[in-house]
Parts: sequence; C-alpha cells; structure tokens
Amino acid sequence: MTRVRLSVAERRGELLRAAVEQIEARGVAAVRIADVASALGVSNALVLYHFSTKEQLVAAAFRHAAEGDLAHLRKLLGRRTSALRRLRSAVRWYAPTGQAKGWRLWIEGWAAALREPALREVTQELDREWKAAIAEVISEGVAAGEFRCPDPHGTALRLTALLDGLAVQLTSYEAVPLTRAQEWVDELLTRELGLRPAGLTGPAVG
Repeated sequence: MTRVRLSVAERRGELLRAAVEQIEARGVAAVRIADVASALGVSNALVLYHFSTKEQLVAAAFRHAAEGDLAHLRKLLGRRTSALRRLRSAVRWYAPTGQAKGWRLWIEGWAAALREPALREVTQELDREWKAAIAEVISEGVAAGEFRCPDPHGTALRLTALLDGLAVQLTSYEAVPLTRAQEWVDELLTRELGLRPAGLTGPAVG
C-alpha cells in the first residue's frame, strides 16, 4: 500500500503524537528514537531529520502536549458564563479526577526536567500560563462581585500546588480516594473565594 506523503508540519505532528504515546508507555529515560520510528513504521533517519536528538524530540513532544492542554483550558475559560462556573469547570478538568492531560506523562516530565534544561523550560512555561489563566478568571469573578479573593495569583499558586500534589498521590501511590481528592479541591476553592460550603454545588460546565 502506498504511504501518503505528508507535509513537513503534518509529519512533525505525527512524530510528536507518537513520541507522547511512547513516553507515556515507556517513560522519558527508556524511550528511544527507534521506538517512535517503529510505532509509525518509518526510519530512525526520518525522525532524526526532524529532531536531531532524542532530547529535542522529548522537549518538543512535551511542548506539543502542553499546547493542547492550554488550548482546552482557554476554551473552558472563554465560555459565556459566570467566572465561578468557568473556574470550576477548568479545575474539574485539570484535576487528577478529571479528563485533563495524562498525569503519568507530566510526572515523568517533572522528574526529567530536573536534568534537561529544554524540558524544564517547557514545564515551567505550562505552569506559568496555567497560573496566569486561573488568576485572570478569578480576578474577573472578583470584579463582577461573584466572590472575594484578595490575592488571585496566590490562590492560583495554591490551587495548582494542591492539584499537582494530588496527581502524584493518585497516580504514583494511589494514596487518596478520588472522591476525597475532589472534596479537598472544592474545600480549597470555597475557602479561597470566601464562599459558603454550598457555593460550589451544581453541575460544572464540561
């Protein structure tokens, strides 16, 4: 069967998606150029043509995954509804109990970023953009009188720290029941936004 000729952008996208899948399956340390090539039925040379080293491929794969996550986050936060509903939807999606990024991939990324400067830049950029987006919607809610929050950026940092920590506990150790993790997230939001305990009830926007 004749293989369809892809444009440079299409080929890179295909390679990056395959790299993400292989990193999730094998881990950053174990994944090889050959694994990505084999998954697509192409040569190692083709992968190296687009990404000259494994480190470049891994960093680009994480950036690809990060861009997808950020695009979905912005979609949730850009909906025409209250700031509280948008914030709750984003948190529910991002939380390890939701449907966000593969947490195993990102836990791998955090560990590898300690030794790989290019990967560290990607993970730091994702972290900054996530916090900024959350802080912005919190500020919108304060301005609209929906809730109180004297420090939106501090709240975004504390919220992210809890969600990332819960992801490790749930993914690596299975130490926390899913329902309890969600309760802790809701409790933090309730305190940070000065809401009554029933303030987060009702269906979130999916």
